[in-house]
Amino acid sequence: MFTNAKGNLIIIGGAEDKEGEKNILKFVASKIRNQNELLLIVTIATEYPEEAARKYTNVFKNLGVNSIKTLDVSERSDCNKEENIKLINEAKVIFFTGGDQVRITSIIGGTPIYSEMGKMIKNGCYFVGTSAGASVMSDTMIVGGDDEESPKKCTLKMAPGLGFLENIIIDQHFAQRGRIGRLLVGVAQNPEILGIGIDEDTAIVVNNDILEVIGSGAVYIVDGSQISYSNVSEQYQDELLSMFNVKMHVLTFGKKFNIKTKVPFEEERAKNENH
Repeated sequence: MFTNAKGNLIIIGGAEDKEGEKNILKFVASKIRNQNELLLIVTIATEYPEEAARKYTNVFKNLGVNSIKTLDVSERSDCNKEENIKLINEAKVIFFTGGDQVRITSIIGGTPIYSEMGKMIKNGCYFVGTSAGASVMSDTMIVGGDDEESPKKCTLKMAPGLGFLENIIIDQHFAQRGRIGRLLVGVAQNPEILGIGIDEDTAIVVNNDILEVIGSGAVYIVDGSQISYSNVSEQYQDELLSMFNVKMHVLTFGKKFNIKTKVPFEEERAKNENH
């Protein structure tokens, strides 16, 4: 876990627009300031790495990114290779594709590549993740649970993530797959954490303690710090979850949230309209 990792995160809820306006991927591409800066595509999560690399390489090339490489890591031994560690060290933007988030942590966790990522996030490198690549950004990640169901106790599977964000769990494809129930279970089990659900073609941009929403959908933030009751204990595991006094915020494009104070806000529109 990188306890000093504070920002430069772009976390996408999956299925971002790759053919129309491409607003989220344009935003990612804008973090490459000159033609020599490297955008590194990390395909660890997917079982079809060549296809994913080709797809994103074409999109980012069309968006004007000149230097694009792929991190080819399919097993833990690859994480010790100097050429792969060097790619991490050279990157300005590191982009995790979708797939299976456990593949990411199980392959790179505790390796030299993982250690190098910890150094790079502190040095200003942008880390981007979509779908499974989004879930893995936090210190605890959801790896399984029921979609489109009323929340039930003991139905959620969680595991350690990469640790770029502390005390947060992230769920993706959120409204599209009806995942509010499983996020509520996650917060009930760990009331000290924030639960963040991100719709498709939607992202959060995290810098220091401020989160901002971009994209066409919504972001749902579940705050369980004031929960006064829940029946989440493992006794009677088949019961539906019940809890009192949980708070939820719904944020759309341009809305912001202070992760530390747990308060949402928006900039004054009047300032923008007058210029």
